[in-house]
Amino acid sequence: MSTTTLPACAAQSFRPGLAVRLMAALAASSLPLLFIVLWSSGYVAGKLALPHTGPLTLLTLRFGLAAVALIAVALATGAPWPHRARAWGHLAVVGLLMQVLHFSCVYFALQWGLSAGVAGLMIGLMPLATALGAHLWLAERVGVVQMLGLLGGLAGVGLVMADKPLAGAWPAYAAAGMGLLGLVAGTLYQKRFCAHMDLRSGAGVQMAVSALAVALLAGPLEGFAVDWQPEFVGAWLWLGLVNSIGAFSLMFIMIRRGQAGQVARLFFLIPGVSALMGFVLLGERLEPLALAGFGLSALAVCLAAGKR
Repeated sequence: MSTTTLPACAAQSFRPGLAVRLMAALAASSLPLLFIVLWSSGYVAGKLALPHTGPLTLLTLRFGLAAVALIAVALATGAPWPHRARAWGHLAVVGLLMQVLHFSCVYFALQWGLSAGVAGLMIGLMPLATALGAHLWLAERVGVVQMLGLLGGLAGVGLVMADKPLAGAWPAYAAAGMGLLGLVAGTLYQKRFCAHMDLRSGAGVQMAVSALAVALLAGPLEGFAVDWQPEFVGAWLWLGLVNSIGAFSLMFIMIRRGQAGQVARLFFLIPGVSALMGFVLLGERLEPLALAGFGLSALAVCLAAGKR
């Protein structure tokens, strides 16, 4: 029985060429950088949009646009949907925590005067706060370095808050803190009950539930009033399509690739990038004491995440 062998050049053609391998490596390495830019840009885009509408109305439009896009993609690509009512309920809870509570609190904080950079700083504590929550709720071990990192991160936030008198800023800081709790609770709940959800249909359900929830409040409280200026339209499209879908999708993709530790470490860069974007696009400035707080929080989160 004869065997047929392929010429060496033909056999090599089945192997990815150097250029293809380099492009694949570049694409993989660019995911973290793209994630940082997309996530950080959300605070600046929110700050640009809020002068034209209320926080709840903005979130209704943001979540509604993201839900339509995600559900359309899920239907077009034949994505699997939850089979049990309990699974639908779990997705709804994640949406209410990670989207509604998180972003509504952050947007109210931005509307009440919190800068984009400081909002990013508060949410940048998410990895350490999640580790603490996982210890309390999921019985996961928290190391000494992580606990010290959490305390260091909180100290950094304290320095930033000291730069701005608490008497005039405490509602904004309190709202941002509640937003952090919502993000942490949603992350832990999703890890516990929705770890195997399909990214397309699961996120579509979360966004649809979130849009309905905030719409029920936006109508009576804000009347869905919108000043449809080009600045608002651009910020809304960015938030609904790029930030809501792109940033969260990249986060879930990296986690599913086994890069959870890397995702956690990336969060320490978000406050600085948010502050830089706020400076360039919004003219926001930070005093030396606040910059020291940013540096302390970044160092604490970076070192603690590296020891996970």
